[in-house]
This record gives sequence, C-alpha cells and structure tokens, in this order.
Amino acid sequence: MLDAVAAEWWKLRSVRSTRVIVAVAAGFVLFVVLLAVQQAHVWDGLDPAQRARFFLRPLQELGGWVAQLCLGVLGVLAVTSEYRTGMVRTSLVAVPSRPRFLAAKASVVALTGLAVGEMVTIGCFLGTRLAAGGRAFPDQRASVWHDLPGFAVSGVAVAVFALLGLALGVLLRSAAGAIVAVVMLWHVVPLLVYHLPEPWNGRLGSVMLPGLPAEIAGWSARHSIYGDLLSPPAAAAALLSYALVPIAFAGLVLTRRDA
Repeated sequence: MLDAVAAEWWKLRSVRSTRVIVAVAAGFVLFVVLLAVQQAHVWDGLDPAQRARFFLRPLQELGGWVAQLCLGVLGVLAVTSEYRTGMVRTSLVAVPSRPRFLAAKASVVALTGLAVGEMVTIGCFLGTRLAAGGRAFPDQRASVWHDLPGFAVSGVAVAVFALLGLALGVLLRSAAGAIVAVVMLWHVVPLLVYHLPEPWNGRLGSVMLPGLPAEIAGWSARHSIYGDLLSPPAAAAALLSYALVPIAFAGLVLTRRDA
C-alpha cells in the first residue's frame, strides 16, 4: 500500500496542473491580505456608526471558499488526466487491486487538500488579523485562539472537496463534466437552495457542503446563504459523508467496469 501511495504522490506532483492549482490557492492568501490592508484604511475613515456595521469575517472566509474550488478541480484532474492519456491502464497493471489503487490516490489527494486547505484558510485568517492591527472590527473582538478552530475546520472542508472531485472524476471520466459538477456543488446548488421558500431554504441549506464548517464551529449563519440547523456533531457527520459516500460509490463503479 505504501508503494502505491508513493507512486500516486509522484504522479500528482509531476503534473503541471497540480503546481498551477496550488500556486493559485496560495497566491490568493496574498490577495486577501492586500484586501484586508485596504479594508483597514477604509475603517480609519469611518465614523463610529459605520464601523459598527463594517465586518472583516467575509473577507477571511474568502480564501477557504476559493481553495475549495481549486482543490476540487485538482481532485478531478488527479484521475481524469490518467483516463485522457490512457495511463490508467498502466497504473492498474502496477496496482491490480482497484480498491487499493483508488485508496492510494484518495489518500494522496486528501492529504494534499488538507495541507493546502489549512495553509490557505489559516493564512487568510492570521494575515487579515495582522493587517487589521488593533482596529476593533465588530466581528474580530474574540481572541485568535477562539476563532482559529473554525478556520481549521474550513481547511478540512477543502480536503473534502478534493475527494469529492476525485470521486466525480472516477465516475464521469471527463474533466469538463466533473469540474462542472464540482462547481454546481460548490456554489450553484447552495445558491439555488437559498432561494427556496421557507423553511426549506434553511433545512436544505444546513446540509450544503460549503456551509458545514461554520455549523461544526458553532458559528451563526444568519448572514450567510446557508442555514444553521445542525448541531456540530451532525454537521461533522454530514461533512464526512460528502467525502466517504462518493468515494465508496466511485470504488464500486471502478471495480465493475473496464478502465
């Protein structure tokens, strides 16, 4: 199994698209910090009433939101590039057990997604805090250690998107189709759910993948397009199911059809 994981890691890091995607996700941290510097200058020119309605949290969460899409695409390309070139047949000769082949690929994709996700989400959080300095933004009064776990959970959600992209790539065997499906689950479907009549917008919104980290952290979603009806344990179970169920289904399909 370790040899299979090592081979998948070599394949993933040797693909140019992996370096580009990781660079885009990492570069977005700098972009968010620069926006935070600009927000801090805007804050300096506001009166007290305006400052009470000036929030920094949406900017802090932007990095994780973009990283979810980036790593979802990486998960797709991690397998569809092999289907496109026919390299998947060689991989399955080297690792005849298809469940082991998928498990090794999923392990590498998940760990890459987790590392990049934590780097981006925590980097955006700490970078914006640093840019804000001592300014008393109304949503930044809690200590760093109080808010840090929530952003760490957002980094885990990035890894879930990477696994979801991998599963969709295996199921569809088309980069374009799988990326479209990732985008639908990342933004389009949650946005459509938000426009449903009450109470269905909140009920369905509470199980949408992008909003689950906030529910796990116990953050209120009153100003979000997502609901906040789930308890932290239920939200954690829902987040885990987004990773495990598609991968399990992809593994079942992979063992039942030709490469």
